[in-house]
Amino acid sequence: MKTWTGIGLFIVLGMLAAFMIGFRPHFTESLPIDDEQTGLKDRIVIKFSHVVAENTPKGLAAAHFARLVKELSDDRVEIQVFPNGTLYSGDTEFAALQSGAIQMIAPSFSNMSEIEPAWLAMDLPFAFGDQQAVNAALQRELGRLLLRTLDSHKVLGAAFWANGFKQMTSSVRPLQVPDDFRELTFRIQPSMMLVSQFQALGASSVKIPFNEVYGVLKDGAADGQENTISNIASKRLYQVQNYMTISNHGYLGYVVMFNKRLWEDLPPDVQQVLQQALKETTAWINQETASMHEKQLSELKEIDGFTIHELTEGERQQWIHKLAPLYDQYEHIIGSELMSEIERPK
Repeated sequence: MKTWTGIGLFIVLGMLAAFMIGFRPHFTESLPIDDEQTGLKDRIVIKFSHVVAENTPKGLAAAHFARLVKELSDDRVEIQVFPNGTLYSGDTEFAALQSGAIQMIAPSFSNMSEIEPAWLAMDLPFAFGDQQAVNAALQRELGRLLLRTLDSHKVLGAAFWANGFKQMTSSVRPLQVPDDFRELTFRIQPSMMLVSQFQALGASSVKIPFNEVYGVLKDGAADGQENTISNIASKRLYQVQNYMTISNHGYLGYVVMFNKRLWEDLPPDVQQVLQQALKETTAWINQETASMHEKQLSELKEIDGFTIHELTEGERQQWIHKLAPLYDQYEHIIGSELMSEIERPK
């Protein structure tokens, strides 16, 4: 027993001596650091979910915005973009934003009408003559009134992004005059106004999420749909539709929103970076959308079996006359204050 005690004492004394003369671990020295991890604890990550393809106006705007924020914040803020409904669909993204599961979305005006009926104003047929008219309205009282409706929903409306005017497509026949719509079924976004629009044209409608549109048209569950040129091209809807009418009858735009609590918790300098990036992205996407649609329309005209018709002024007036009652029908829902900001088509 004495032998084992002596051995143990010898080992302890040896270790103590080694420690005292310098063979001890250097706890005071910093451990090796992976450069990519440096500053991660200070990085702000914002998840941005949307439902369209990366090569559409909204998809391009989201990517452009993310790059700008990275540059302007010196990589302090990261916008993680999730396109094509990979996280949430158009039906579920708003609730996810409210809960904080995601921090940023850009739903269409039509989708917003399910949350706040005032947004039906943006679905009124032939309400705007061109993109300049849309921009002017959203930069003035119409835009302020619409953003004000979001105050009670735990979200902050921060910007409006353009996609452009909608065109009609069909797999059955050309759509030139209102009677051409009779007894056809059209895919629509979730909007009471759009239901009424097709009812006025003698057609029925089905509400289908955007990422399911191609399959619905391919299976014949709908005869046609309305969309911008960029969405028709990017989703290759021309493969399951035979006719397109350049009607410019409705407008498709997006409202960029943040979770309100997230926004209020952000440092003022980060808020400023996000606002600057949004301002630059909004101006950029307005220009990009116009050139994109022009290019894609030229490409669509070259596709065999896909016929494109542009409304004549006489045909356009027939559409306007048929859809004019919707203004009176929805004024009490939208509200007279908002309706006063929109000129009725002539």
